[in-house]
Amino acid sequence: MSDAPAEPIYRVTFYNQNDVYEIYAKHVFQSDLWGFLEVEEFVFGERTQMIVDPAEEKLKTEFCNIKRSFIPMQSVVRIDEVEKEGTSKITEASGGNISPFPYPSMAAVKPKKD
Repeated sequence: MSDAPAEPIYRVTFYNQNDVYEIYAKHVFQSDLWGFLEVEEFVFGERTQMIVDPAEEKLKTEFCNIKRSFIPMQSVVRIDEVEKEGTSKITEASGGNISPFPYPSMAAVKPKKD
């Protein structure tokens, strides 16, 4: 039995075109690329049941050969540290209850001229 704490798992919810993605990963951090979040080591549920979730299978296929994903910060809805992974899923973004995080435009961050 090890006294080392378990590696955290993060649930990342973000917009991708007209859908909301919910994925699980071991590493989430701010990227050196301005305005992006880096997500590494995707975690998908183990096949312990006979029923296959098509949304999770689609995500597994989409992220199977990806080492690291760069997600625009304005697309991120929420990031949670969870005790164990759940089922990754894709849902249709039905307007009203979810909106992207507000993000300043580049014009708003221009330095002032003296």
